Amino acid sequence: MTPIAVVARGAISPLGVGESATGVGALGERPSTSVREDPIFRGAGLKKPRSARALGATAPEVDRARRLLAHAARELAGSLDALVPDWRGLRLALAVGTSAGGLGSLERALSLRARGEVLPAELARSAFYDGPLAELDVWFGAGTPRVTLLGACIASTFALGLGARWLAADRADLVIAGGYDALTLFLASGFEALGATTGGDPAPFRSRRDGMALGEGAALVALMRSNEAPRALGYVLGFGASSDATHVTAPEPQGRGLVRAARTALDDANATAADVDLLSAHATATPHNDAAEARALELLFGASAARVPVHPFKAVIGHTLGAAGALETLAALAAMRARILPAAAGDGAIDPAFGARLLERNAAGPALRCLKLSAAFGGANAALVLAPELPRSSALHAPSRPVRVVHETELVTAPDPELIAERSELDEIRRTRLDRASALAVTATARALMAVPELDRTRTAVVIGTFAASLEADEEFDVRRRERGSSAAEPRRFPATSPNLPAGWCTIAFGLHGPSIAVGGGPGAAEEATLVGYELVSSGDAEYAVVVVCDDVGAVTRELAARAGIACPPDGARARVFATGDAGELLAPPSFALR
Repeated sequence: MTPIAVVARGAISPLGVGESATGVGALGERPSTSVREDPIFRGAGLKKPRSARALGATAPEVDRARRLLAHAARELAGSLDALVPDWRGLRLALAVGTSAGGLGSLERALSLRARGEVLPAELARSAFYDGPLAELDVWFGAGTPRVTLLGACIASTFALGLGARWLAADRADLVIAGGYDALTLFLASGFEALGATTGGDPAPFRSRRDGMALGEGAALVALMRSNEAPRALGYVLGFGASSDATHVTAPEPQGRGLVRAARTALDDANATAADVDLLSAHATATPHNDAAEARALELLFGASAARVPVHPFKAVIGHTLGAAGALETLAALAAMRARILPAAAGDGAIDPAFGARLLERNAAGPALRCLKLSAAFGGANAALVLAPELPRSSALHAPSRPVRVVHETELVTAPDPELIAERSELDEIRRTRLDRASALAVTATARALMAVPELDRTRTAVVIGTFAASLEADEEFDVRRRERGSSAAEPRRFPATSPNLPAGWCTIAFGLHGPSIAVGGGPGAAEEATLVGYELVSSGDAEYAVVVVCDDVGAVTRELAARAGIACPPDGARARVFATGDAGELLAPPSFALR
């Protein structure tokens, strides 16, 4: 990859706003956690009411996510005004990731709807997954092209990689990339129902670890080509993404999918594992995720794993979901610029299966390469290679490849259980677990793959473009939560509230190991999916991409759209297969005029 400069930043986390949001502390300092007992979660009856709040423990706010974005956008825009005075005249694009989007507004809307009250138009619009991004219109222009990445916990890591690809391909001059997520009772009750949360402080890679604590925040960075940047806070040298194709909520136990993403990013940076001086870990502090990541590090580094300091930043700021990758990237770059090897928060004996280094206190030392790892619901993985300074020699991004549409299906208006049983790798139990949106996506993907039997499934990406995202599944989960109480939410219904789940089910159903991601959450979903699928194939991140436009349009989606004055797309799914080569219809580079 042509090195891409991080020119400016804007961030907020439980540590503060600006530079303090991702600070790792001084030399010799021992990090402490921002996780505390949460009075709102305690008042709702959660058994493990722990969180790390960036905006304080105030009453629930409808626009909490938008407030977080406002802090990050204000800081970033101010920095750009000083550094690049004409930045608004450049070709600008946005890639912003989230897990929950407008969930705070959606919670309020669903509550009003349950009481039979009329939904205000503004609330209805903000309840869509791209709703909070209206704040970015204020700072970066209402007509600025953007992609909303609904990739759960890899969302902002993927956003930085996608932004770097756009710049390398000369599709933009300046990319604003990052992610955000706000705390909500909906999320907290869901993760507690899954048994994923801790009743104490997170202890990543420690023997006593028992779960994560949710956090919240936002981080946006300005990316430019290194030869055009007025300064650099650091560089993105490589990007890689993959899919486990194993399980929708648990990682592949040996960490092999994460290793594929890491090695792809290292190859992209013209580097090897031996060049890595710092590892920014996903490190959720859950038993299974940390175990899989520890095995991935063993596969990556072999006998030299013990030399690599690992930074588990979620132990300090909580798991900020869609913001996590961007906040952790900024923390790693800040540490490298200060020539600090950052310590790991958490107490207790280190898990004997963990072979890398956890520092008790910040130590002096240079780090010239950092490997950033992220993993997410649906078995998605993403990785970045970061550097504090421009390398003397680095990989050059290969020229963009032509992309062709080799097959397109008709609209699937209902799931096809017989086709799924015949063509997919899902057993009967897994087939019964498909939510409607996922079943539609799997049906459309099955039809597409039947027409392209030669497709290399190890190098095939899945991109889901969705207007409705998981609004119908959200309502089903929330109805039961309100009926039973937040402490008794149904774990089996929570996974379907992730918009990334249909992408994950498609990879599992057909053994597809390339990148996987959901995009959209609003009116531009179909165009956003085309753009992302095109870029993955054109850049060489995948040889094929199955691009599925999929919407489970039910009563909730129709009512929100009507109140917001937005036209609903058809209920159903259709798929296209993108590939490079000579066969099929040549696809012109998608326009950035997405909205």
